Amino acid sequence: MQGGALASDDLDFSASSDRGRASEHASTAVKSPALNVAIGVSAVVMVVGLVLWFMQLSGGMVQTAMRNLDSWGLYITGFMFFVGLSAGGLIISSVPKALGIRGFGGISKVAVFSSIACTVVAIGLVVVDMGQPFRVWELFVYSNLGSPLMWDIIVLSTYLILSCVYLWAQIQAERGKVSAVALRVISVIALVTAVLVHSVTAWIFSLQQGHEMWHTALLAPWFVSSALVCGTALVMAVVIGLRRAGYLNVEQDNIVRLAKLLGAFVLVDLYFFGCDLLTEGFPGGAGAEVVAMLTQGPLAPYFWFEIIGCVACAVICLTPALRRNGLLVTASLLAIAGIFCKRVQLLVGGFQITNLADMAPAVNSMSITYADGTLADAYANLVYWPTPLEAGVTLGVVALGFLVFFLGLKFLPLRPSEK
Repeated sequence: MQGGALASDDLDFSASSDRGRASEHASTAVKSPALNVAIGVSAVVMVVGLVLWFMQLSGGMVQTAMRNLDSWGLYITGFMFFVGLSAGGLIISSVPKALGIRGFGGISKVAVFSSIACTVVAIGLVVVDMGQPFRVWELFVYSNLGSPLMWDIIVLSTYLILSCVYLWAQIQAERGKVSAVALRVISVIALVTAVLVHSVTAWIFSLQQGHEMWHTALLAPWFVSSALVCGTALVMAVVIGLRRAGYLNVEQDNIVRLAKLLGAFVLVDLYFFGCDLLTEGFPGGAGAEVVAMLTQGPLAPYFWFEIIGCVACAVICLTPALRRNGLLVTASLLAIAGIFCKRVQLLVGGFQITNLADMAPAVNSMSITYADGTLADAYANLVYWPTPLEAGVTLGVVALGFLVFFLGLKFLPLRPSEK
């Protein structure tokens, strides 16, 4: 908001109806050349991704680097990552309202809309991962409610709808058309759904016994903690950027509170990671092979980038002298990149150690990307690396998310109400 004062607390349910009516009649469109350029660039990248997706549909999934023995790749990695990113906005917004505590100074609607944009990307990545997306209706007609995949489809769809309802309720509450009690009830439901959607996504992996790296009860809480890290980091980076651009007028104290929260979330996530590594590696056996693969094998660069980046993020966020906005944005980006590396480790690592015996007949161009030599030879390096087509399609889906977010900034009343 430019030129208007902010309420010191976005949990102020006592906003007058006069302020609501003034906000309702105010123009929501933002006239910004930079924002228009961002919308245009996002649209162009999205169209390029759409063209590449049609190429994938016409030529088949063989154009990707995914094969029978490593059947998930960049699309599902991105899906996990953006589901996590979507958590931050909804949780940062809903926790203060649900618990009746102080909020973060007028960032609530922007935070929720960032969650909506990330959820759109997550759903889009699932669609492009399907070989025949036009048969998606069959998932509902022939659904298996005993499958975690079906649970995730139901919860993720509910999550997107509820995020939109929650954003609408906040806008209406500012206009005096939704009561504080109703908004709090929606906040509680949104918070529970946010935790549930990340738990169900984790169960897709952890309930599969055939992959050593996935089959752990810790995966669901670990997904939630990682989602809190990258989601909070995203909100903080977006808020600092919008504050610098003049879109939001957020007090520095609220940004510092977000930084402290991010630092705490990072430490909890690193603690979970350490517990998992110790449990896997200490008894020896297959678990020790997983730890060796992460710390000194093909996935070691991702592992050490995550550890070093997240430790640096925690140091910046928890050290008062370092809490300057430039460093806080750097810390946020390190946390986001670190959680993406965690997702790469999880997905690729689950396929890296084969659950088949050394069966030469199983090695061919349709079963594994690198099919030269024996099965052991094929798994000597990374079993999967995305093709340019996959990277282009993924960028197109991500651009769709950016487009949704930028259009929201331009046309929706996401800024706090004026007094």
